[in-house]
Amino acid sequence: MTATQMFQRATVTRVITETADARTFVLAPHEAPFHYRAGQYCTLRVQVGDEELYRSYSMSSAPETDTELMTTVKRVPGGRVSNWLLDNVTEGHELTMTRATGTFCLDSTDAPLLGFAGGSGITPILSLAKSALATTDRAVRLLCADRDSSSAIFDHALAELAAQHPGRLSIQRHRDTEHGLLDTATVAAFVGADTGADCYLCGPEGFMAVVRAGWPGPGRLFAEDFDPATPAASPPPADAGAAAALEGTVTIHLGRKTASVPRVAGETLLGSARRAGLAPPFSCEAGNCGTCIAQITDGSATMIANTVLDDDEIADGYILTCQGVPEGGSITVHYE
Repeated sequence: MTATQMFQRATVTRVITETADARTFVLAPHEAPFHYRAGQYCTLRVQVGDEELYRSYSMSSAPETDTELMTTVKRVPGGRVSNWLLDNVTEGHELTMTRATGTFCLDSTDAPLLGFAGGSGITPILSLAKSALATTDRAVRLLCADRDSSSAIFDHALAELAAQHPGRLSIQRHRDTEHGLLDTATVAAFVGADTGADCYLCGPEGFMAVVRAGWPGPGRLFAEDFDPATPAASPPPADAGAAAALEGTVTIHLGRKTASVPRVAGETLLGSARRAGLAPPFSCEAGNCGTCIAQITDGSATMIANTVLDDDEIADGYILTCQGVPEGGSITVHYE
């Protein structure tokens, strides 16, 4: 898939009930094969009422061990997309998804792998564990924290995986109802002598803060954080003097709409589009998901961060508008 085909349709072939408030959606992308790495995610685009919304979800499958593509979603308070998916999507439903992206992936190393999973954070951790066990000789240890046993996602799948890899995979379960909330001492004790391990962390914000505080190092700690990003506020409109001093305009083409605004120093293309009164697609606003891709047809811009586009796509003018800042003069951008 190229940047011009960032979104594609996928059919839900099965829906698996994991817990009372979590489901795994088995997806068959229409443009096969679908390439991804363990630990990556895709962004789903859904229509909720009269709004088009975007949310990112990690794959719970691993390409080395699973013939089907799977993503797992948990109901959360105020989770408009997650809750809509659980309430509305059934077998045969079609969803719109991006290609896989993200850097929460395995490195080529022999270091032990320690996974810290809080609640639905087990989704990418399971994918990474499957991949590591299938393709390396690394020892894998997981610390899985859940509210109680009934809310533990993949409990049975993890037990089966441990039985398939005796001596290589071990799982420590932490139930808040039995042990209280996870604390830094438990984190440090879990790491133990594996201070040089590669540690992978995913879960709610509070859980991740505790693990970071208790992690003794000096190994490497990788974190995946899907807490909704707070949209960056667009800069206030420049006054007449400032606008005159700053050369160029930003012209945005979005669907059938076109709008132009004076260029503002340091403002991203996404920010300019918002200031122009448009509603462009976006999700992470961190340069990770690819939802906001557009193509520059005139002018140039520099990206602050980018883990999505490759060099050829950038050479063709594609840019992450949440990270792209015009380099000078006027610029014209077309969204898909």
